[in-house]
Amino acid sequence: LDQNSQQEEKLNSINEIFLSDPKYADEEDFSSKLEKFKNKYMEFDHNDQGDIDIMGLKRMLEKLGVAKTHLELKKMISEVVGNTTQETFCYTDFLNMMLGKRNAILRLILMFEEKGKDQEPKETGPPRRKTFSDLP
Repeated sequence: LDQNSQQEEKLNSINEIFLSDPKYADEEDFSSKLEKFKNKYMEFDHNDQGDIDIMGLKRMLEKLGVAKTHLELKKMISEVVGNTTQETFCYTDFLNMMLGKRNAILRLILMFEEKGKDQEPKETGPPRRKTFSDLP
């Protein structure tokens, strides 16, 4: 198995735990939500443990066009994990943040990005090359 599919299996098994948690029994479309969160988490760069560290977070946010200082990034991570000494977060932390009621900055950024995506026409596969017929 390559690292990515190993990672995905690990995340799937965490999703399973969340799916069977009675706390989330009322969540609508819970499994598709978790699937989305998993895919989102996998877009980040991970360290060898499959956790996201400051650099991974920084690169991800830069991809989304959100530049943050090192200090802001540390603050974001401490919001996710609930303490200030840790400089990484794992998938479980990520899920707890995305499903939690606290307005962690990272959660707001990702929710906002998700909303933006819903407005765009759905593109599947690689973006098409523009052809002359696309010109206004």
